[in-house]
Amino acid sequence: MRKRTIAMWGLIAAVVAASGGFGLWLATLPSDVAASPPPVPASETAAMLEALQPPKRQRPVVAVIGLNDATETTDYVVPTGILRRADVADVLMLASGPGPVRLYPALNAVEPDATIAEFDATHPDGADYVIVPAMSRDDAPAVLAWLRQQSDKGATIIAVCAGAKVVGAAGLLDGKRATTHWYYLKDLLRHSPTIGYVADRRFVIDGRVATTTGITASVPMMLTLIEAIAGREKAQAVARDLGVDHWDARHASSAFRFSRSFATTVLGNVAAFWNRDEFGIALEPEIDEVALAHVADAWSRTYRSKAVTFAASASAIATANGIRLLPGQVAQAWPQERSVSIFPDRRPEAALDLSLQAIAERYGQRTARVVAMQLEYPWAETAQ
Repeated sequence: MRKRTIAMWGLIAAVVAASGGFGLWLATLPSDVAASPPPVPASETAAMLEALQPPKRQRPVVAVIGLNDATETTDYVVPTGILRRADVADVLMLASGPGPVRLYPALNAVEPDATIAEFDATHPDGADYVIVPAMSRDDAPAVLAWLRQQSDKGATIIAVCAGAKVVGAAGLLDGKRATTHWYYLKDLLRHSPTIGYVADRRFVIDGRVATTTGITASVPMMLTLIEAIAGREKAQAVARDLGVDHWDARHASSAFRFSRSFATTVLGNVAAFWNRDEFGIALEPEIDEVALAHVADAWSRTYRSKAVTFAASASAIATANGIRLLPGQVAQAWPQERSVSIFPDRRPEAALDLSLQAIAERYGQRTARVVAMQLEYPWAETAQ
């Protein structure tokens, strides 16, 4: 995935430069804008919580579905980590087929708890909630068929980031209000034209289907789900543990778009192909999976670097909340100057802000903002 992305940007740069239209192309792109998220009415929040009430069991079953070929790192790992941390539901990481679920752009792979076929055998009534991350393809027949079956059995479907494209391809967003990652919005609406796009909301809930904006929106979405299942006090406790101040649906959609600054920074970083960094993160037992995913994802989106996990053996290592991660490399140690921290002495959510600061110090503020833009994280709106 990473190689294909770099090749794509390299090709764009070559074509544009060769045609002599580089400046003209950039001139057609909007400049960066600053915006403040509008407030979310209390009545709307109450309606979302009502829609997310457990549909079947007092202690719900949550299935987080992954495509073996490739599933987005944060989308797959963070919802599982947060929900297991809360201990308000039985949370299972599923795979479309046998074997590990490969992750992109970082963390290598996860050993799932079961395949979708095995889940069906043990849970014939289906899940209460199904979480759908972004995947390397939106049209995997087994995934689409399984999502339709789960919906028919009464599950609430929660699409994180570009997971909305997968849910849309299954026909479950037809005629519904929804959102997705800013970069994939046009593609979603082109393939599912009956969707009613909702701006300025980090997540949107319509009936038994929820969608979110890009990647980092999984955090407020999961806290809202915890609140719907177990109440405000429980959600507040988990939020404090994570280091999250608020988790409502406020969002400034206009701050996230393909701008001149984004384009020129990415093209410049891709062009410097001779200057690449590979940073190591020690994969240790009981490591916090939320902080790990944030840090690895961020450092792998600079177009100048990637983060890899390493461990003394190739065996899976269980995180603090039981996610079995396979290391990217087998190594006893990593050079200190090429290591990045997950900031174990800080709350997990602080790890992303601290990583963006470190990226800004190493590669510049514009590169850090490119990372925040890809993660659709509001850091870019406030960092100066």
